[in-house]
Amino acid sequence: MHDADPMQTIDVFINLNYDECLAHYEGRIANVRTRSVDGRWVVFPAEAIRRVVGRDGVRGIYRLSFSEQGRFISINPLTGR
Repeated sequence: MHDADPMQTIDVFINLNYDECLAHYEGRIANVRTRSVDGRWVVFPAEAIRRVVGRDGVRGIYRLSFSEQGRFISINPLTGR
């Protein structure tokens, strides 16, 4: 029996104001670079924040999910918004 591809997750701090989010949203910035809660640098596609941006931007801790091959799958808020 073969298991389905396991998802890899990492929890990251994101603190972007609305204008910073807009730059990502408009494609002027292709990737978001931030720190994980355990101190590693993480880079993920800026399009991901489109799913979680609010009036004040994106602030809080978010769980990023990636495929085994490192392809971005999802972003979910753990705190903030």
